Amino acid sequence: MSDSRKVLYSVDEGVARITLNRPEKRNALDHEMIAEIRRALGESANGEAVRVVLIIGAGNDFCAGADLAAVERLSHGTVMENVADARHLGDLFLEMRRHPRPIIAAVHGRALAGGCGIATAADIVLAAESAQFGYPEIKIGFVPAMVMAILRRSVSEKRALELLATGEIIPARTALEIGMINRVFAEIAFGNEVQAYAAQLATRSSSALALTKSLFYQMDTVAFDAAISAGVQTNALARLTEDCRRGIQQFLKKS
Repeated sequence: MSDSRKVLYSVDEGVARITLNRPEKRNALDHEMIAEIRRALGESANGEAVRVVLIIGAGNDFCAGADLAAVERLSHGTVMENVADARHLGDLFLEMRRHPRPIIAAVHGRALAGGCGIATAADIVLAAESAQFGYPEIKIGFVPAMVMAILRRSVSEKRALELLATGEIIPARTALEIGMINRVFAEIAFGNEVQAYAAQLATRSSSALALTKSLFYQMDTVAFDAAISAGVQTNALARLTEDCRRGIQQFLKKS
């Protein structure tokens, strides 16, 4: 019997798996599905056993973006209703950025529009050879608005604007070349490669990963001297963690 939930959540050996589960709709995002993703992120952020978060899509695609039927209904609503709905997705992107654990998006098939936004909002993007990425909103007179903040931090300014303005859909290898994603794996080995990557990352110190992620994104919005000062504070905090103390002691015993 198929599972009717739009998002599935499980934890195994330190890896929290969030599965987008509307394969009949190419995992298109509606209000309820976004809420379920946000709940799963909240649960994983508070789970002591969680070291890494993995987002995947059920069926043939990662995520085709917004459910356009839902968007069409809202287009007849008020400005404030549409702002509230847009903010719901924007808050998801913010929660991914602020999440204390590294988030991996494992993309097969298509990651388009808001679905591409979710993929690139992840800290690490792994793709199958056949995966495709793009922001085709412009082709229907829509604006890829919230995803801009993510995309222009991932690729060059000119390439980002070109992708947004043309609606071009690019293959995984091109996405890798321009810095949108991290790794491309052969289709036949994709599931195993993703699992191995997540499992390896889960062996790293959870406190060091959390501090690294927090500091890395904090440096987005500060001047160089302020970034160094933030690094000083994080360096000092890291030294006081149990993981760091244990790691240094083990290193010294070996040397």
